[in-house]
Amino acid sequence: MPAITDLTVTELTQAYATGNLSPVEATRAHLEAAHRLQPVVNAFSLIDEAAALAQAGASERRWREGAPIGTLDGVPITLKDAFLTSGWPMRKGSTLTDPHGAAAEDAPCVALARAAGAVFLGKTTTPEFSWKGVTDSALTGVSGNPWDPGRTCGGSSGGAAAATAARVGRVAIGSDGGGSVRIPASFCGVVGFKPTSGRVPIYPPSSFGPVGHVGPLATTVAEAAIAMDVLARFDPRDPDGDPARQPHFAADLHADVSGLRIAYCPSFAGDRIPVQPDVARAVEAAVTRLDDLGADVDLVPPPFPDPIDAFSVLWGCGSARLLEKYSAEQLGAVDPGLLACAAEGAARTGVECFSAIVTRTDVGRAMTLLHTRYDLLVTPTLPLTAFAAGVDVPPGSGMTRWLEWTPYTYPFNLTGQPAVTIPCGRDAQGLPIGVQLVGRRFADELVLAAARALEEALDLDMTPPV
Repeated sequence: MPAITDLTVTELTQAYATGNLSPVEATRAHLEAAHRLQPVVNAFSLIDEAAALAQAGASERRWREGAPIGTLDGVPITLKDAFLTSGWPMRKGSTLTDPHGAAAEDAPCVALARAAGAVFLGKTTTPEFSWKGVTDSALTGVSGNPWDPGRTCGGSSGGAAAATAARVGRVAIGSDGGGSVRIPASFCGVVGFKPTSGRVPIYPPSSFGPVGHVGPLATTVAEAAIAMDVLARFDPRDPDGDPARQPHFAADLHADVSGLRIAYCPSFAGDRIPVQPDVARAVEAAVTRLDDLGADVDLVPPPFPDPIDAFSVLWGCGSARLLEKYSAEQLGAVDPGLLACAAEGAARTGVECFSAIVTRTDVGRAMTLLHTRYDLLVTPTLPLTAFAAGVDVPPGSGMTRWLEWTPYTYPFNLTGQPAVTIPCGRDAQGLPIGVQLVGRRFADELVLAAARALEEALDLDMTPPV
């Protein structure tokens, strides 16, 4: 029998239903794994054994009575430390936050997971205020990668990806403002899904405005789909949600992908950051598998000019707004990179901000036009594999900002489209490589169905050594 932590969501709930396993046993196994993992990769900012076991005990009673309350009942999951969680502080990776300020309510994604019976193991690490694509902070230190603890796990949902890759929690809930689910998922070899803007409700609103999304990380596409059936529900605290739209992720997961029209763009940023050869080969091989499955694949140029400047304006303005309530003395403890980003944002003019909004619209229009011809766009998730932990950019690259090495992720935060990364191989050092599938707005179910078909065709073993 596989180890308990290797059981999928479906296998866990089937074992609960037959009485072969209890939620308490499963939770204890995941807690033990979390404690083993923590000193190696530092994925957690909080582990609450008592609360997790209390939730598991309640779930065990429901299963014993034949009355589970949802598809995640008794399933151990993790929450990024960027969400309100009743009874727990929300630290956001910052020493400026109150360590004793227990939240009085759940964020929508947390409330929906709780209502489905999920067991919360704890909160996962994030860089300060989730501002960058790697995970380190003055509050929690550096988080590493289960494939090589000396490498970054990515960010900002880095602890979530590291825990999921190491089979601690079957699902992690993360946030994605410029790639923060997909970047660490790619580096750690797991599935990371950013849904269409508004599909998963957000409250409080993202500090970075409309580019913010909430989505799951999971070991398999099927588990991400189960999570999305739970999370993609209306909450009146998010005015961008659609109360009439109901999720059909698990039901639609086995839709036929034969005949799908797929645009393949192997490079967005050109000479600015070339794709590593191992990455290019693995992504091209994945695209070939889609062709083998019956999809119609065309090689296409980038559908829009790189919007890095516009995204930088919006990200900087969000950072400036985020920090404006703190005193100069308090700001002395803030990540220097975040301070610099906020300073740039504070110096922007209204015209610059409006121009960035216009560019956001232009990029969205370009993708809408592309989707009149193609169902999906496929790209590398990142042009590189995980680099050294504890730095913001690859050493020796000459780069100064995390945006420079993430050209495939942040554009789709501007457009609000659904985008998923799944593992498609490993490089010469054994580090995971991700491929990204992007769909038209609200084609979330199709994106995951295609990802599931590709995942099954690739049939990779993505079990890390840690």
